[in-house]
Amino acid sequence: MPEIWLSYGPTDVVLDVKAENLEKQIEPGGTSLTDSEITSKLAAVDMTKPTELVIMEYTKSVQKVISTLLEMCAQKSLAKPKILIDKSNLHLAKSVFSDPSISISEFDISQLSNANLVFVGEMEFDGLFGYNTVSTKLLRRFGKENMLEAYEKRNGNLPSPGEELRTMDVAKRFADGFEIASIEIVANQTGIVDISTGHPSSTISISKSLSSIAVNEIGKHRIIIISTGKEVSNETLSRSLSAVWNCSNAVKEEGLAILLAECKNGLGSDAIQQYVEGRMSLDRLKSPARYVDGMEDLLFLTEIGKKFKIGIVSILPHFYTKDKLAMIPFGGTKEAMDYVLKTFGEKQKIAIVSDGSHVLLR
Repeated sequence: MPEIWLSYGPTDVVLDVKAENLEKQIEPGGTSLTDSEITSKLAAVDMTKPTELVIMEYTKSVQKVISTLLEMCAQKSLAKPKILIDKSNLHLAKSVFSDPSISISEFDISQLSNANLVFVGEMEFDGLFGYNTVSTKLLRRFGKENMLEAYEKRNGNLPSPGEELRTMDVAKRFADGFEIASIEIVANQTGIVDISTGHPSSTISISKSLSSIAVNEIGKHRIIIISTGKEVSNETLSRSLSAVWNCSNAVKEEGLAILLAECKNGLGSDAIQQYVEGRMSLDRLKSPARYVDGMEDLLFLTEIGKKFKIGIVSILPHFYTKDKLAMIPFGGTKEAMDYVLKTFGEKQKIAIVSDGSHVLLR
């Protein structure tokens, strides 16, 4: 019996599946850059001037890039850059970058006019924008008044990860309003695959590198079990659903996609929260008068639920997942496997995605 370990929150969980039930294990490709190659790609960042590195989402690849920049400054006897980060990750950053000479503080919108800012972010796929980039992160966080325009330009009512979409124009236009720089990273579970530096509206060009390692032409499968692949991608339901959108084109009609996502920080979406609390109707999602954070994920979840079922292994209350969102909740991977074999038959084949944040199935 193959023993497959999948990411779930800060740990890995085992998925016991018989060899005769394992159809395929899908992982992203790509060759990781060496330390010297990472340093070479970061040489374009001018660290001789005052620099403030902004972390909008903390990942291992972001940590690696910042550590490399700090080493480069130390070797050249340059002043160390300041680190600005969300309040939720402030304690983590201070524990990782423990050197007392490094200034680490909380970032807020009032600092966006600072030309010394360099945003460091890991690119992934996004159902609304095609790609989750520094530009889209900036728009979602600080340009909420422009999100309705992006939502109205969406490509139908199903997610479109990995596609070139008109919605990205809204994000680029918003980012163009600021004299800032960015470091865009393409990575997978094994390491950093590519890096692009420059203005956020231009570093999106690295999306070609992401697609080159992520796209898998695997056809349609009846059962797919999906791990997001890293802790930050399954901290909330809204964040983890991107892994389902990435795999949705490979699930057969009336099939089942089972998501492994701890969701320790809850739903992570104002729209989903309002819906489960009875303060938002699904009718409002098609043509809303105003945008509510995470509205697209609720729309995509509703529409995809008409094509195939979604199961989830998480710590979310069943009242949310089962009663309100029509998902199938499981207490663990064994319970999920037992359900699959009981419902679809003892000989049912299962495809497993170990890094759903970094694959795109077609």
